[in-house]
Amino acid sequence: MTRASDARRRQPVPEGAGAADAIVPLRRRALRIARALARIHPDARCALVFRSPWELLVATVLSAQSTDAQVNRITPALFAELPNPDALVRAPVRRLEALIRPAGMFRRKAQSLQRMARRLLDRHGGQVPHDLAALTSLDGVGRKTANVILGTAYGRPAITVDTHVGRLARRMGLSRERDPERIEADLACVLPAGEWIAFCHRMIHHGRQVCTARRPRCGDCDLREMCPRIGVV
Repeated sequence: MTRASDARRRQPVPEGAGAADAIVPLRRRALRIARALARIHPDARCALVFRSPWELLVATVLSAQSTDAQVNRITPALFAELPNPDALVRAPVRRLEALIRPAGMFRRKAQSLQRMARRLLDRHGGQVPHDLAALTSLDGVGRKTANVILGTAYGRPAITVDTHVGRLARRMGLSRERDPERIEADLACVLPAGEWIAFCHRMIHHGRQVCTARRPRCGDCDLREMCPRIGVV
């Protein structure tokens, strides 16, 4: 069963009697939000700079507990010296640590990257796989990172739930959940698959610029008429 069909079967957002009827207006509102975000942030895309699925995979792993801007400052030198899984596996770990040190947790990330690269070489011929199960079997790759690769690198319908997407989904009433996988399922339930990739990029952009964690700029937000602002004081 696909993720989309599983989400449609689950229909987790409305609860109790009338849930089947309640999901219809929720889907309409979700689509209105998606279209509004497309007008507000038409050029929103992944902020990480990459030239291949391999580079995006490494950059996404490095972005944990770091910023995209910081990772983008690191990766040019990293990929110039270690351009592929084979080169990364062969590199002395101390050298890899030095190259990625500004990203934070550099010792743990260096070990994780080398184990990930080794598994890619051993099981996938050094190629980044196209499916969720294979991606999440790699060291350092959770569901969020796997969905980044599927959606951004390969253009396959995928919902990436980072802190921004999770926060905005709750504020907009599109999910009640805090677990990223449950939020992913809720969004898959109310949005068509063709919207998933762009919607997440725009939600991340909106979360960084407007709907911030501590002081959301609701008065300046073009979504204010359709957003219930759940949890906003």
